[in-house]
Amino acid sequence: MPTIYDNLSDDFFINMNLNTEMALPSQRDTILNFFERVQKTFPSMRNFYSRESGDFILEEDKDQPQHRWLSIESRRICSGCMNPTSIEAAMQQHSLVLQLVPYMLSVSPLDCEALDFLFGFDFNYRGNHDEIIAEVLGGGPAIDSLKEIPDMQVLNFEPAITIALEGSCRRQARLVVETRTNAYQVRRGDFPEESISVYFTVRQYGSLQTESSYEETLHELRENSEELLQEHIIERVIRPLHEAISIR
Repeated sequence: MPTIYDNLSDDFFINMNLNTEMALPSQRDTILNFFERVQKTFPSMRNFYSRESGDFILEEDKDQPQHRWLSIESRRICSGCMNPTSIEAAMQQHSLVLQLVPYMLSVSPLDCEALDFLFGFDFNYRGNHDEIIAEVLGGGPAIDSLKEIPDMQVLNFEPAITIALEGSCRRQARLVVETRTNAYQVRRGDFPEESISVYFTVRQYGSLQTESSYEETLHELRENSEELLQEHIIERVIRPLHEAISIR
């Protein structure tokens, strides 16, 4: 079924990142065998290449509104779905990757530095990104006072907050807003249409418990993410930003 987030932003994505303590394998056969196994499940992921940094990428055609991608860096595995048809469609990909990494890339649950589950929202906007973010999310006496300064123009406003979800602080949630306006554009009053990005990540730090797996932990992070989005993020951040941009 379609996600409930489809109409709240121009683009919507669900990503998984696994950060490891030890360097990941980079041998030719190991990398190709891993990507070929993923491709068996998702045949349209046929574009494979490497970067000068040594990263390896397998992806669908990026010119399509909906596309999947997967990358292996020196100490990080990233799996992403842009505009997925459903949350389950994204979870199918991320779960497969986490099922395979212990066996095909020798990534033990002991080797986990952090596991992330991320919801992302992109809003296309031709204007001062920081100004509209300050209007929508910048409530409070301190910020409101600065807005009253004559000839004031906002040049940077990218709120971010990280919270612990339990006493050990090993499970955390982070909300970040990323803008792409610079002082030169503000000075000229000439703004290209670029994306304002909102990232909401729930992260598990440290080695997994002996009775747990990467896939099980990912499903826990997904549950945490959806609950927090519904209770705190959608109606207070995502929808107000969507509405503010739509009336400009």
